[in-house]
This record gives sequence, C-alpha cells and structure tokens, in this order.
Amino acid sequence: MFIDTHLHLDAAEFAPQRAALWRAAQAAGVQQAIVPAVAAANFEAVRAMRQQFGVAVAYGLHPMYLPQHQDAHLELLADYLARERPVAVGECGLDLFVPGLDPVRQQQLLLAQLKLARRFDLPVILHVRRAVDQVLKCLRQVPVRGGVAHAFNGSEQQAQAFIGLGFCLGFGGAMTYQGSQRIRRLAATLPLSAIVLETDGPDIPPEWAQGQPNRPDNLPRIAAVLAGLREMPLVELAAATAANAQRTFIDL
Repeated sequence: MFIDTHLHLDAAEFAPQRAALWRAAQAAGVQQAIVPAVAAANFEAVRAMRQQFGVAVAYGLHPMYLPQHQDAHLELLADYLARERPVAVGECGLDLFVPGLDPVRQQQLLLAQLKLARRFDLPVILHVRRAVDQVLKCLRQVPVRGGVAHAFNGSEQQAQAFIGLGFCLGFGGAMTYQGSQRIRRLAATLPLSAIVLETDGPDIPPEWAQGQPNRPDNLPRIAAVLAGLREMPLVELAAATAANAQRTFIDL
C-alpha cells in the first residue's frame, strides 16, 4: 500500500473525472493522500476533498500565488488550522525561480506560517524552488516539528540539513527521468527513513506520462522506479515510505 504525500486532488484538471481518478488510485494500492491547499481561495475546496474522498488535508499559502495572499488570510489560515485539524501546514515555502514574486514578502509569509505550525504543533509541507538555503535558514529561525521538503531537488548536503531538522524528502515524477541524475542518485542513496512518495498531481508527470496531468494512480509505478534505484523489493519500499509518512503526519 502506498501514501501519496502531495496530491492536488482539487485541481481543475481533475474536475471531470475526480471520483474515478481516486477510485483508480485506490485500486492501484494508494491507501491515502495528502491534499495541500495553496491559497485562501481553495481552502473550502480542499476541505471538500476530505469530506468526499476521505483524504488527509493541509492548509497553507503557496509562494507561487503570492499576488493573491493578504495579511487577513493568515488569520483565516489560523482559523482553519484550529477548526479543521489538518495533518500539516502547507503548501508553503519559497520560490525564487518564478520571476516577479517578491522574495521579501515570500519570506514574511513563510515565517508567519512556520510560527502557526509551531502554535498548532503541526509539521509543514514545503515548496522549495531555487531557495533551499533560504528555506533552511527560515527553519532554523523558526523550528517546527518537521514535515516534508516536497519535490526535493537540492544537494546531498542540503538533504542532510533537512533530515537533521526532522524533515523527510519527497520524491516523485522527476525521479523517473533518466536525465535526472542528481535526483536519482539522492533517491538511491539517502536514508530510506527520510524518503516519502508523492505525485504532485496534476503536476510533475512521470516520464511515461509527459504532457498529461499526473494522476494519483501513477504512484505505484513511481515507487517501482525508486525500488529499482535502491535495488530493493517494491513491497518493502512501499511499507517503509508509508511508515515514514505516518510518522511525519500524525493521524494520517
């Protein structure tokens, strides 16, 4: 059985066939998924995913949606964290790749969300793009109870820094490409206890689904790639990564 630690099941790309997609994922062995919010505007849609499909949820303000975020949304986020008992704060983080996203404002919002994670004793789901060292600096400034560095694409030293702070690293579709040599090497050699599986559906499709929305039922095949890289049985990898997710996210 597999756990998808990052699935945007509420995404518009899934709208026509959302229920069928989740049934197909369950039939493929995906026992649970975490659906993270990205902005105040989709908090209710994410909440509906839990009600309809029984998935776990997280609430946060994603850096790529920076123009939408208002100071009042932090108060709304705190209210959802208090009322809805999510498994994490997120998706939050820093994105220094997309142009036009004010890095100062991004950091202010990340630090505010880390403080909320501390207040509610929750892990965080981190978006980290071209900003690994900056996110690590924020985590040292406001320590939290761990979480996942989603779609990890840093160095081994940076991976070890996250692990030292109690974080797992998320591996998914990018790992399936032969050309992703650094990601594949890290996936093969980092401690298994620090690895969780994710699709990021509908984003980051695997090699065999280029140009298509990434479906949650791709997860077992993504896991098989990781098992091959680590030269271990798929059943053992599935059990270990699921246990890592359950340890990281209480009540998952």
